[in-house]
Formats: sequence, C-alpha cells, structure tokens
Amino acid sequence: MTSIPRKAGAALAAIAATGLVLTGCANADPLEEGSAEPTTSGDATSLVVGSQDYYSNEIIAELYAQALEAGGYTIERDLRIGQREVYLPEIESGAIDVFPEYTGPLLQVWAEEPTERLSEDVYAALTEAAPEGITVLDQAPATDQDSYVVTREFAEEHDLTTIADLANVDEPLTMGANSEAETRPNGPQGLADTYGIEVGFTPIEDSGGPLTIRALQDGDVQLAIVYTGDPSIAANDLVVLEDPEGLFLASNVVPVVSDRVDEEAQGIIDEVSAALTSEELLALNGRSVDEQAPAADIAAAWLEEQGLLG
Repeated sequence: MTSIPRKAGAALAAIAATGLVLTGCANADPLEEGSAEPTTSGDATSLVVGSQDYYSNEIIAELYAQALEAGGYTIERDLRIGQREVYLPEIESGAIDVFPEYTGPLLQVWAEEPTERLSEDVYAALTEAAPEGITVLDQAPATDQDSYVVTREFAEEHDLTTIADLANVDEPLTMGANSEAETRPNGPQGLADTYGIEVGFTPIEDSGGPLTIRALQDGDVQLAIVYTGDPSIAANDLVVLEDPEGLFLASNVVPVVSDRVDEEAQGIIDEVSAALTSEELLALNGRSVDEQAPAADIAAAWLEEQGLLG
C-alpha cells in the first residue's frame, strides 16, 4: 500500500452538496456516484472499516482493520472518505461497520448543546447519545484534541497564553481551518459565543496540515485549528492556547461500530484502544509526517510491537 496524501476537503464538500457520497475501498473511484451499501451477505466476519480524510485517523483505522484481520475477520477498507459531514451518514446507515471517532466532536453532533467537558463525562454522554444501531466501544487513553494555535512570535508579541487573551489583540484576526469549521461549535461563532472574540475565517482544506502551518507562518491567518496530536506543533514551535472556558470538549479516540460487529470483534478493537496512549499516537503520527510512511506499514509495525497480531 502506498502513502495516501491529504486531500482537499473542498472537493468532498462539493460531492456532499450534490448528493454524491464517496464509496468503496481506498482504491475506488472517489467520484463514483451512489453511497456505499452495507454488506448483504449476513456474514458477521466480513466488515467495512472506514476513516476520515486525515492521516492520523487513517492510521487508527488501519490498526483496527489489521487487528481484526489477524483475528480472522475479512475487512473491506473505505478510507480517507472525508470530514464528518460526509462520512457520518454512512456510519448511521450501517454502510460502515467500524470507524475511529473522537468523543467530544461527535457528542456535539449527536447531542444538543452538551454541557459535559471532562473525558469520562463526555464519553458517558456519548454512549447515551449514540443512535440506534451504533455502539460506542471503549475510548482510548489517546486524545487528539482540536485546539487553537498561533506562532510563537505572535504569542510573544501579544502576550498570549489562553484563548481569552486574544481579546487584547489590537489588530484584525483571521482563523484558518477546514471549511466545515466555519459552522462548527469551535469555529468563529463558537469563539464569539464563548469568549466574545470576533474573527474572520479563511478555509484551508488540509486539516491543519502544511498549508495551514504555512498560512500561520506567513501571517495570512493569525490562529488556526490544529489537532494536538499533530507533530507539526512542536516541529514548528507553535503555541497551543489554553482553553479555560472549555470551548473544546475532551476528545479521546473512540471506535464506533455497527450491530454487525460481534463481541469477539469488539474485544479485539477494545484491546487496540487500551494500548493507544497519546504518546503512542504522537509517535505514529510522527512516522507519517517525518518518514512519509504508509498508514498500513505504520499500523502493522505498531501492532507487532504491542503483541496485538495474535
């Protein structure tokens, strides 16, 4: 399997807007019309594993997929299929059986204005909010939290430590993130509602990747949404602003599965989750960013190290 680059979310948004849903496994035609269909054989040992269009999420999906294959399951991969607005209907319809998700952001979709902020509280609320036909398995210790980041230079110039400190910046502010963030709870409106800070918005369709980092460094945007599990934060000496008001909910990695995933398969996935710490996830992500290693290779090596391939 070759390394799959980050793809433009704008194209996926356009696909969603015109009613086209990305289907099939990773090597399928990304513009093929129609949505993925649930496996109809009735064979619970044949499962579809999906992932977001985000390299870290693809790695986690490969961890699940390869561990399940080692356990005797036949796995079809439907990877890099977009942002939540695109793939969630596929999960809810049963077209995808196993998917790595994140507790806080998913809770904000399935629950109306959740008040939970801490990890265990968010997880408990998520299990209650899951639609019929979907089971939320054990959350991993690993977190990959949305966060607002700024350059070290900008933070020092304006004495920024927390998100609230942005109120003291005496120049226009522009946020950079995937286009979906403009209407999400942690986008510009959420920042205004929670902290009273107004910002502009520039869509950058690489999930906090190199284009986003370059826009920060060039001053095209002053703050950006970047996942805390991204090695580029440390590599580029970026500053993650603290969130005293809890705008960003706890965001642990969590598998969501269909009713077709039996107890044995659930146990295999839970073993993977138990071993996946934030430090381990950062190391996995580092191999993708620094070495450009394929997700399948990264996952295989880690599962072997953890003794999770049987």
